[in-house]
Amino acid sequence: MAPGGCRRIGEPAASLLVLGPWVLPAARNGVSRVIGKCGVATDRGTVEPLEYYRRFLKENCRPDGRELGEFRATTVNIGSITTADGSALVKLGNTTVICGVKAELAAPAVDSANKGYIVPNVELPSLCSTRFRSGPPGEEAQAASQFIADVIENSQIIAKEDLCIANGKLAWVLYCDIICLDYDGNILDASAFALLAALKNVQLPSVTINEETGLSEVNLKQKNPLVIRKHPVATSFAIFDDTLLVVDPTAEEEDLATGTVTIVTDEEDRLCSVHKPGGSPLTGAKLQDCITRAITRHKEVKKLIDKVIKSIKPN
Repeated sequence: MAPGGCRRIGEPAASLLVLGPWVLPAARNGVSRVIGKCGVATDRGTVEPLEYYRRFLKENCRPDGRELGEFRATTVNIGSITTADGSALVKLGNTTVICGVKAELAAPAVDSANKGYIVPNVELPSLCSTRFRSGPPGEEAQAASQFIADVIENSQIIAKEDLCIANGKLAWVLYCDIICLDYDGNILDASAFALLAALKNVQLPSVTINEETGLSEVNLKQKNPLVIRKHPVATSFAIFDDTLLVVDPTAEEEDLATGTVTIVTDEEDRLCSVHKPGGSPLTGAKLQDCITRAITRHKEVKKLIDKVIKSIKPN
């Protein structure tokens, strides 16, 4: 398929005529059905928002038309930034995140002479939401950056040894800048997805060290993709009233929830990490439910990435 083609998962082939990115749609539970089932008006519950949500949750549905275990429509574009060595743009409902990877050469650390570096950074600028302010990174941005760093380390998405060019002399540094363009909750899932897609898009030039001069020589005409060892995918849940789990929460749902939890798994169904920043505790059974749903979500995301990667490869 030509780059930029579109396919809506689960629809007939005629949808291939539509131009645009690859899309993983949410399940089709329209708002009209929710209104009929829940008997709640479509006006936003501004006076008592939590009670407004509870009236929906009692009927196992949400104000935006989703059931409790449904994700918002997911879109990924790869190669969005031509000046980067790899990039991807991910939309999770209204939440929009772009990741650009820039590669530079540097000397490896003395205590890690055979390893390169991966440096992630998540930015939540004021343009993405009124809840953020210009200036130094806030608490949520710092927590998101640390989460991504932990995902990279725990999942071993890339072996840092693969980034070493000459032991003790030269290695690649991958600067992974993740910027939120539109914030509507679940920034961790979107950021992890964008990072994975961008890394799979990276092409690094061939580098050798001249034995006579000791200088590095870069061949821009010969480029190679990164070796992606694992494919970590994050799946986030909001906890309501200490017991009810809601997947892929919006910003409003995160604000009303009594806690959140993010599960990261890989393609071998291995649990890479559990991120639980306080809030309501989870029983072992509830946590296992989250892991099971995360494993299913991983398969959906991995399938989506594989298809878009295949679509942009030259025949």
